[in-house]
Amino acid sequence: MLLQVQDIHTYYGQSHVLQGLSLEVGEREIVSLLGRNGAGKTTTIHSIMGLTPPRAGRILFRGEELSGQPPYQIFRRHIKLVPQGRRIIPSLTVEENLKFALLMVRSDPRRELARIYEQFSVLQERRNQKAGHLSGGERQMLAIGRALLGKPALILMDEPSEGLAPIVVREIMRIITEVNERGVSILLAEQNVKLALETADRHYVIDQGRVRFSGSGEALRAHPKIMESYLGVAARS
Repeated sequence: MLLQVQDIHTYYGQSHVLQGLSLEVGEREIVSLLGRNGAGKTTTIHSIMGLTPPRAGRILFRGEELSGQPPYQIFRRHIKLVPQGRRIIPSLTVEENLKFALLMVRSDPRRELARIYEQFSVLQERRNQKAGHLSGGERQMLAIGRALLGKPALILMDEPSEGLAPIVVREIMRIITEVNERGVSILLAEQNVKLALETADRHYVIDQGRVRFSGSGEALRAHPKIMESYLGVAARS
């Protein structure tokens, strides 16, 4: 396995958010992390990235310990984050946002920018435009493009479809699949069950910081009570 999260316990102050959560992501795999608001999806992502370090448990990347390492060291392991809300810098242009991210990447800047623009033609068209003037879908493409700088091995995506129109969500799904086909593993934290079922290879359903289900999309659809109780959707969705 590329990533192994083993029985982690993460707190916010005295609040015990993740209560023995475990999951795995394999090489070239898309894995979804599903759950309602407050289930612990973002905390899981932040725990892996070292932003909210677990107090107990282990996080391994290619068999090496990540637990206790600062975020910049985890970043240098070629683990990247597409955060909830995109977190681009609206006062900078598209290209300035990418160049700012390149400060932490040990690669040829021109080659990296050319690679991102080849994959995201809309970013090339908007490269001199202030990022704050982009549409929601374009901002998400910029956030994904930023994470692709430096050839990551694993990308953690936190609610990439949030606030986007259905037609834009379809495009984001296509991009996620394309990124994965280029050899990048993805952990996808989502509330959009349809997106996850159509995109990911395996799924974890969490509630109150614990895994309530893990398995394939077919297996998840075969458990309507899981989908209704923890995701709020009928199995046919």
